[in-house]
Formats: sequence, C-alpha cells, structure tokens
Amino acid sequence: MATRKEIKAAAVEAAEQNREQAKARAEELAAMDPAARKAAKASDRAAAKAAKAADKAERKAARAQMTRKERRADKREARIHRKVANLRRRGIGWGITAGVVALVLILAAPFVGDLSRLFQMDVDSETAAGEDARVYAQAVSSQIADEGLVLLKNEGDLLPLEGGKVNVFGFASYNLRYGGGGSGGADQSLAITLFEALDQQGIEYNPDLDQTMIDSGATAAVSNNTGLVDVVSSMTSGSTEDEIAPDYLTDEVMANATSFSTTALVVLGNDGVEAQDFTAQQLRLTDNQIALLDRITADFDDVVVVINSGNQMELGFLDDYPQIKSAMWIGTPGPFGAVSLAKALSGEVNPSGRLSNTYAYSVESAPSTVNFGDFKYDNADRGFINYEEGIYVGYRYYETVYKGDEAAYAQAVQFPFGFGLSYTDFDWNVAEPVIDDESISVTVQVTNAGSRAGKDVVEVYYSAPYIEGGIEKSAIELGGYVKTSLLDPGATETLTVSLATADMASWGDGAYVLDAGDYTLQVSRDIHNPVQTFDFTIDETKTITADPVTGTELSNQFDYAEGDITYLSRADWEGTYPNADNRNYTASDELLAQMPTLSQSLADGTVEPTEGEIPTYGASNGLQLSDMQGLDFDDPQWDLFLDQFTAGELVAMTSQGAWRTAEIPRLGIPSAVLLDGPAGLNSFFTKMTAAAYPTAVVLASTWNDALAYALGEAVGLEANAYGVQGWYAPGMNIQRTAMGGRNFEYYSEDPVLSGKIAAATVMGAQDQGVLTFMKHFVLNDQEINARSGVNVFVSEQALREVYLKPFEITVKEGGANGAMSSFIHVGPKWSGGNPELLQNVLRDEWGFEGVVSTDAVLAAFMDPAQAAMNGNELMLTPIPNSAARTTLRALSADPVGMGNALRDRVHQTTYSLLQTDLFE
Repeated sequence: MATRKEIKAAAVEAAEQNREQAKARAEELAAMDPAARKAAKASDRAAAKAAKAADKAERKAARAQMTRKERRADKREARIHRKVANLRRRGIGWGITAGVVALVLILAAPFVGDLSRLFQMDVDSETAAGEDARVYAQAVSSQIADEGLVLLKNEGDLLPLEGGKVNVFGFASYNLRYGGGGSGGADQSLAITLFEALDQQGIEYNPDLDQTMIDSGATAAVSNNTGLVDVVSSMTSGSTEDEIAPDYLTDEVMANATSFSTTALVVLGNDGVEAQDFTAQQLRLTDNQIALLDRITADFDDVVVVINSGNQMELGFLDDYPQIKSAMWIGTPGPFGAVSLAKALSGEVNPSGRLSNTYAYSVESAPSTVNFGDFKYDNADRGFINYEEGIYVGYRYYETVYKGDEAAYAQAVQFPFGFGLSYTDFDWNVAEPVIDDESISVTVQVTNAGSRAGKDVVEVYYSAPYIEGGIEKSAIELGGYVKTSLLDPGATETLTVSLATADMASWGDGAYVLDAGDYTLQVSRDIHNPVQTFDFTIDETKTITADPVTGTELSNQFDYAEGDITYLSRADWEGTYPNADNRNYTASDELLAQMPTLSQSLADGTVEPTEGEIPTYGASNGLQLSDMQGLDFDDPQWDLFLDQFTAGELVAMTSQGAWRTAEIPRLGIPSAVLLDGPAGLNSFFTKMTAAAYPTAVVLASTWNDALAYALGEAVGLEANAYGVQGWYAPGMNIQRTAMGGRNFEYYSEDPVLSGKIAAATVMGAQDQGVLTFMKHFVLNDQEINARSGVNVFVSEQALREVYLKPFEITVKEGGANGAMSSFIHVGPKWSGGNPELLQNVLRDEWGFEGVVSTDAVLAAFMDPAQAAMNGNELMLTPIPNSAARTTLRALSADPVGMGNALRDRVHQTTYSLLQTDLFE
C-alpha cells in the first residue's frame, strides 16, 4: 500500500499535468474567434461531465470488489488528490488575506516594528513536556465533549443504534463545526471527522451514499488558521451555505440507502466568529436544508438529527417532521466531538449534558432582540444599545411572562433551560431542605433505575416573592446544581446543593434586599419540570448594605448608565415591552459632554491637573522584583521598589501589554507571554500547535464543575510547558440573545451557571501558576459596533444581577487574578477606563487583587491615560509606541495624577507577575 507521501507526490504530479493541459487549452481557446470559442467551451464542458460520470462508474465498480479497508484507503487517496488539486484555489484565498494584511502593514509603516514583534511570539510547544501536556489535554477535551452532548429527543428509544448501520446525509456531516473563529478559535488540526469516528466505533455507514455526496462536491477540511485569518476571512468571504440543493439524492440513491439501513442521520448547524453577529434568519434552516429534510423524511421513518451549532437555532422543525425520532445537540464540540457523537450513537456514551440556554421556537420572541443590532447617534460617531428588557433575559423572561399559562409557554418554549434526556432513568429521593438565616441546603439521593450506566444533574431553583411596584424579580432563578458520578444500573449517590440565603436578594436602591414573604425551593430536572418543591417563609425584610466578603459599603455606582429608558416590568408587560419607536438617535448635550477621553480633556484644558506630590522616580534602592516575592501587596517595601522606576519605564509597563509584557532587566522584570483563547491556547498572529477543547457553551452544558477545573488545569499545564504565563480566558459574557456572534465563546444566559463554570476553570489554571484574564468585563454581548464604540444603557439591577454576577462569582469563588476590560461603554464611560467598574466594584467591593488588560486597542476611545487613571494596567495594543506617546503627553499635562496612577498600575502588574511560573 502506498504511503501518504507517495500518494501526495503522485497527486502533485497529476495536478501539475492537469494544469499544464488546462493552460495549453486556454491558449488554444484564446486564439479562436468568439463563436468557435463558445462552441469549444460547451464541448469541453460536456466532455468533462461525461468523463466524470465514467470515472464515477468505474470507481463505484472497483470499490464494490474491495474490502472495507481497501475502500477507506482508496477514499483517502482520492481526498489527497482533491486537496492537492484545490491548492491553487486556496492559495488565491490566502492571497486575498495576505493582501489585506499587507495593506494594513503599509498604512501602519511607522509602527512596523511594533507589529513585527507580534508575528514573532517566542512560544515553543513542540518540546517533550509540551507533547505530554497535550496528551492529558486531549483526554480532558474528549471527556468534555462526551458530557456536553445534550439528547433533545429520543422517541421509541431509536438511540442508541441497535443495528450498527446508518445512512449519513448532508454536506455538513463532512465539515463539523468543531469550534468558533477569531481569538476564541483553536488548533483543530487533530480533528477527527464524523466518518472516521463512525469507523472507530464500528458503526457502518453507507459507502455508496458517501461516494455520491463526494462526487457531488462534499469535502472535508480542517482549519488551523490564526485568529487574525479567521476574522479577516469571515469579513471578506461573507456567509456561506454548506448545503447544496439535494438533487443528487436521486430515486436510485435513495433506494440504495433504504436497502442499506432504515435509519438516516443528518447534521445541521452554523458557526460563529469574532467581529460578526448572526441575524435571526441565519439561525433558521435554509431552503436547501429544508429540501434535504423533505427528501430524507420522504423515504425514512427513523431519522436522527445532529445540531452542530454554538448558537441557539430555531428547532421547531424537530416537531414538524414525525420521522425525526431523535435529536442530539453537540454544540461546537472540539476536535474529538465527532468521536463523542459516535460513542453516543453506539451507546458507549450515555448523554448527560443539559442545555445552558432556553430554546424558544422563535429567537425573536425574546425582548432583548428588539434592541440588538446597529443603532448609531445622528450627532456623534458612536453606537448605542438600550437594554430595555432589564433583568428579563433568557429564561427570566419566558418563565416569568408565561407563569401560570402552560399552553402559552408550550407554544413559545421548545426546550427549557437545563433540559436534557438520558438513555437511562433516575429516581430521586429528595430530603427536606435545611434553611436558616445564612444558608439553604437540599440533599438528594439519586438512583439509576434504568439498564444503562449514566450521569444525572440535580438542579435547584428558587422563587422569591414579587411585590407589584417593588423590585423586579424573575419568577424563578437558578440557585445551584451538582452532577453525579457515573452510576451503574441500580447504583445510588447522595448529593447536596447549597446556596447562601442572601443569594436570593435583589438589587434595589443601592443595596441588596431580601424581601419578607413566601419563597419556593424547586428541585428539578430542568427549570420548568420540578421533581419536588418546598415552600418557606422569610418573616422580615433584610437589607444587605455591605458586601458579605469584603465588608465594603454598597451603593449605586452606575446611575449614569440607566439612561432615559422605560425598562420591562412584570407589572405591565405590554406597556413596558421594548419598542423600537422609543429609541432616541440624538445624543443629549449632557451625554456628549461625557464622551471625550481623558487625553482629549487634558489637551483641551477641560480637566484640571491633580494637586499633590509627584511620585519618586529613578531611586537606587538595590531591589529586584524577586525580592518582593512572598510580600503582601501592601507591604511598605513595595514603595521602595516602585521608587526605582523611571517615568519612561512606568509608561512602557502599561503600553507594552499586547500578548507579551514589557521587560525591564535592570529591575529583574521579565517579559510574560499572554495568549488567547478560551477553547485552547492560540496565538492570534502566528500558528502554533496546542490542544483544542470544546467551546464554552459545550463546557457549560456538562454542568460539571470538576470538568471545568480540569480544562483550566490542562491549559495551565500546557502553558507551563510552552513558556506562557497568561491566558486571555475564560470568555463569560451573557448570551443576551441567540444572535451574538461569540455566543460559542460564552457559557450561558444564566449568570450563576456562567460564574460557577468560570470560577472552576480559573482555579484550575491558576493552580498551575497561570494568570487568567476573565473577559470581557463587561457587557460585550454583541459584536456590532463594539470595536468602533457603543454606549450600552442598562439598569443597575440588571447590570449587577445578570451581567456582572458571573465575574463576581469568579473573583470571590475562583480567586481570579486577571480580567480583560471590554470595548463597551457602560453608558458613556468606556469599560477600560471606568473607575466605578474597575475600582469601586471590581477591587473595592469584590476584593479583586489582580491585573486588568484592555481588549485589543482598535479605536481612539481606548485611551491609555484614561485606562491608567482608572484601574486598567495593560494596553493590549499592537502599536505600543503610539500608546506610550499618548500616555507621556497625559503625564506631562498631569504629572501628579498620571504619575501616581502609572505607579499603581505597575504595582499591580508586577505583583501579579510574581504569581506566575516566572518566579518559581
């Protein structure tokens, strides 16, 4: 049997011969008159079509005589020939991308030195230690994919497959979406295709149907693009449809398929990428996908649908076709997701995932979608979004608005939050909960009452009393959850879910309020289907005026972000429902006055310089950074160390924060390497070998904190082996709508699930001495206008209870030592230069002691002076020299304020560097 190298060499030779022949023919055609050329081209096309048909028939006849192993080898050889033949076409695509990058470099010629360093990241992942780390990482990746599968439907127990044979339909089955694109992408070069996975699991697929789809143009391709190439490619290529019209499924093909197996499997999905959002239409089936289902269900009564999407698609079609007996959601499951799917089809894996989002029949039925899109002021170069839905995001809306109306709920919601089926049955024995002033706990005895081993998830929700005219409250909220270990048939495990009583409080008038009244605790399989409920009463209203962890006094911090908006209220759903007609596209004078950056204001003289003492520079105290190791952050020796910096060194430490930090050898400060991304380490600008994991939405769907810790641990071990000190992850914004382009990179619509999974991930990485940058802090819930500037207006209650809550949990429970501020303006204030966000809440209220980096600096509003003054340590800018010049101008205009701010920023950064393996 020929080796891959020999096959490729033969393919290259054949492709070159074909190109030479095509070139010669083109010259012949060019010499003809127009009429003769047209006739010759038509003749060529007919001859090519006939040759292709003959070749197909010949290959089909030859393969009929082959063993299964020989057929796989023959297909492998054919794939290599097609790949080599298409190299020229892919080269053109890369040429376009290279042209865009070249244009950027020409325009940025003065900064080419800054940019070149980004393409020369000093990361070596090919060491023995790196290979060992990836072995563990791959095992973790596989386990997450196994447990992140969600079984949505399984009528008549069609799954697992009993016959071991299946017809696989659809072009999407050749190109599973393993992950997303951009900084949230990952190295998918080891991805296993669905057909390879079926082979591994001993599930026989129809080879004739496979060949028919290949002959019709289906091809497999695995990407290991950089994040930059992903983003540029998506912007230049636009959206594509992965299904062609199913005309290739002739009566003959379908007769062959039905004789091969009575079961059909079809993959449907879409994928997201940084910098772009979805439309509602893109989350629905295309005409060709519908035609494909029509064709399949006309001949098959047992159809399995696989949903391969990181965003919530509209899945009503699962109800429309009675032939669709089973449906499995795999999300964007990483390189080994196809293996997990095949194992679930065979029964080796029993699905145990639960949805981390509500699946509504219409994605546009969520009130948040009214204010999702492109809205810009007519008198300012800035976008805006009004979060008029308030706290009613995801299930908080559906479970509240349809409370008491089951018929209306059933018409609106197809799969509730937390939903997921299993191949086995579980019995629960729920004990009476223990409730006191400080905590609530409930113990559940879970028994596998079925015939297959499996895992189960216990979900605990609470309902707080709503007082009309009082604080807005969701009818139900997640309080906690826990997942069992793998239980054999008949096995039992006892689990306890606990939460603080204060967790049920709501934000109102500058404090958290736990209203007196009747409460309900719900122990459930999903949010809408309780196994048991318990009612209890809180006799007196309790107002929580200080943070329970830090003791910091609480107060409203974001009044300026409320805007002149009517927020959705359950007291008047119809009268307060978001309305596009209420948008004001003209920014007020007051709002316009708050938009200039600090650098602009200092230059214009509209901000007075700070009074006080200029910090000490350039002292000779003989201290190295290593001398500070083990000292508390507030130890007096830090002042002596910081006195040694020159002003230029302080500026360098803040401005050189993009993917690697500044090195100052004379003070013993090494450069730290910081890499993307949430689904696996990757360099945004250069290719690197690293493990890839399922995306965040799949990890959240495991409902398994231990697996989240294992992912963080695995990334941390890789980082140690590669010489990486920081990880721009996890991504943990709220999936406010189904249309967010980076929803694959975020966990859930729920802040508690998001926070718990993120906290565990952060702990896993930080236990290996790796800085984690939880992102994007805050409100980066859509991509439209984010990078050019967008004001988000939101109620403080929604901001604290929904959008800030995951970050708060990650700081308090996960001990997060890093954060990435977002592009977004909270009201008119950019997050990366927002004192209320970064100082008052993050550090003072929550007790955060880490380092904050901006997101990629792409616009002038991301002002380095404003960042330094208000709690943001590092500028993630590809052109640090520009940031340095801006900072030095601000320092000259305000030597006291900026000087002390820069000193504080460097204190925080150097303290954080001591927590990494650079000082082990």
